[in-house]
Amino acid sequence: MKKVSCFLHRSSTYWLNRIQSFLYCNENGLLGSFSEETHSCTCPNDQVACLGSLPCIVGDGSACLTCAPDNRTRCGTCNTGYMLSQGLCKPEVADSTEHYIGFETDLQDLEMKYLLQKTDRRIEVHAIFISNDMRLNSWFDPSWRKRMLLTLKSNKYKSSLVHMILGISLQICLTKNSTLEPVLAVYVNPFGGSHSESWFMPVNENSFPDWERTKLDLPLQCYNWTLTLGNKWKTFFETVHIYLRSRIRSNGPNGNESIYYEPLEFIDPSRNLGYMKINNIQVFGYSMHFDPEAIRDLILQLDYPYTQGSQDSALLQLLEIRDRVNKLSPPGQRRLDLFSCLLRHRLKLSTSEVVRIQSALQAFNAKLPNTVDYDTTKLCS
Repeated sequence: MKKVSCFLHRSSTYWLNRIQSFLYCNENGLLGSFSEETHSCTCPNDQVACLGSLPCIVGDGSACLTCAPDNRTRCGTCNTGYMLSQGLCKPEVADSTEHYIGFETDLQDLEMKYLLQKTDRRIEVHAIFISNDMRLNSWFDPSWRKRMLLTLKSNKYKSSLVHMILGISLQICLTKNSTLEPVLAVYVNPFGGSHSESWFMPVNENSFPDWERTKLDLPLQCYNWTLTLGNKWKTFFETVHIYLRSRIRSNGPNGNESIYYEPLEFIDPSRNLGYMKINNIQVFGYSMHFDPEAIRDLILQLDYPYTQGSQDSALLQLLEIRDRVNKLSPPGQRRLDLFSCLLRHRLKLSTSEVVRIQSALQAFNAKLPNTVDYDTTKLCS
């Protein structure tokens, strides 16, 4: 009776350990002992032959939240802040995005500044000049606004590259003794599309750089106009739209200051204001690796994940790409949604697809610990 009583009054911990030992440490006719603490088996005579398939570890942090129903040795779900990857829970930290899109150059700040000051051709991005209003190296009447643009046509010629603008330089000449003053307005289109999908460059506003003028040693009144963005204000560009208008510069009443009259359209047309020409326009910057097919593959995994956890991994990568692209937005109270422009014009996605991807990223980002999303201003349709 004592043996039966002792048998019946074994603790639940004892019976749990016995059951776990039979389940996990009972291979090849050998029965070992399972340890919950070390999540391992101790086999007779210190062998490993009794070791069977151990279940996943359920717990906090990097442990599983639950085991996979079809394979108890792997994680099925993970705790907050961790994502499922090949049966394991890993911290939700995105891998490098350089495989998908590049952002940086090997140039150091001082080296870049020097090359920009020298308008060095090694950092010139060769773009196509287009204008219906004027030609380079030809004199024109500056009474009316002139529109010109520099574009890269990346989808046609450079589909594996995106481009960063670091500065712009123009050489503008006026006829002798001209009192005209050029006035430049610049719009930047980041990834293509219509002119309405460009943003205005706020030159000389809120600490944004101003044009620097350098007089050239030529018989005419020729100046180099240079706008240097550098690393601080660099941003993506596909097309740069430049609008040139003119105003008349005159001495003020006391002769120590200049006053300006504009627009020229209201000035007496019989007055000879002189002529103007632009000898060259250059865009400085650099081109970076871009793999649209690899990004499309990430997007495809949102609906058709390859493995358990690959959807979360794809969302994390897209979130990282979105934030790094939007971080290069121009100055303003809110960032521009450059990422949607990238999806729309470089990946050729429809508007509904872009909206769906953005919604999925916002929902995923809301689940991550210690993250704060931000509002953006729409730029592309």
